Amino acid sequence: MSEVELTPTAVTTPRITATVAAGELKAPRNRPKLKDTWWRHVVAIIAIVIALFPVIYIVSSAFNTQNNLQSAQVIPSHVTLDHFGALIHNDVIANTGAKQDVPYLHWYLNSVIIALATAIASTLLGALAAYAFSRFRFKGRRLGMLGLLLIQMFPQFVAVAAIYLIILNLGSVFPQVGLNKLAAVVIIFLGGAMGVQAWLMKGFFDTIPAELDESARVDGATAAQIFWGVVLPLAAPVLAVVALISFVFTLNEFVIASAILQTTNHFTLPVGMNQLVSGQYDKTWGPFTAGALLAAVPVAALFMFLQRWIVSGLTAGSVKG
Repeated sequence: MSEVELTPTAVTTPRITATVAAGELKAPRNRPKLKDTWWRHVVAIIAIVIALFPVIYIVSSAFNTQNNLQSAQVIPSHVTLDHFGALIHNDVIANTGAKQDVPYLHWYLNSVIIALATAIASTLLGALAAYAFSRFRFKGRRLGMLGLLLIQMFPQFVAVAAIYLIILNLGSVFPQVGLNKLAAVVIIFLGGAMGVQAWLMKGFFDTIPAELDESARVDGATAAQIFWGVVLPLAAPVLAVVALISFVFTLNEFVIASAILQTTNHFTLPVGMNQLVSGQYDKTWGPFTAGALLAAVPVAALFMFLQRWIVSGLTAGSVKG
């Protein structure tokens, strides 16, 4: 019995000794002194100031009593919410004294509807294409992926004239997707959903083990069931990133929306707010900066909602277990 009891001790003792010895060999890393790295702190502070200055200036102008940027200060001497109230109640007065038609709430709602519809639909279409390119092997697969990548080389506003004519003629057949319709803008934006989104999600789908598909197929699952029930839940992080990118891009788009939407009540935020600063003598910068602050709320809210999926995507694979 004594030999059996001594055997584990004899085995574990060298391991403990080796662990201690390995720990003793690691010398503590000395922290760099401030006198040697002071210039890095100076560069970082300058970069932060440059990055935050436009944001602080916009915030200050939004709460300033004046409508011009010349009188704006980092900390306004007189804080007011009049610019926000003027936008919400459509009571914007230009510097010339004339009242402007600024249905800001309509613009806000139009932008949110278009951005949400485009983000959801483009993410779904991109996921379907990425799954096909990642899991299936078919003729023209490589050429199709290269074609999607090459199409993205040409910016969308290059085809503004062609898009306008297509929507004009399409509206004579289907009035719901003609000129001055939000659905037409959504359809145009979905035309670019098969580019970068498909490539980005295809790379993520490649990291999902194909053995999961085979296991589900052995259990009798179809390709659609594998996509919706196995692959798509695991790809939630990249779906969140693609949806956020699509939402932000659509919310800030100006050229296509200005060509398709023609009446004031159908404008999006970029198109409508451009009227506030496009005049030569009646630039109302106060309401414009207030509207810019309010326009950042949907993006911040969507980011907070998708944050846990984005964070899980960044940390996935960092711990092996």
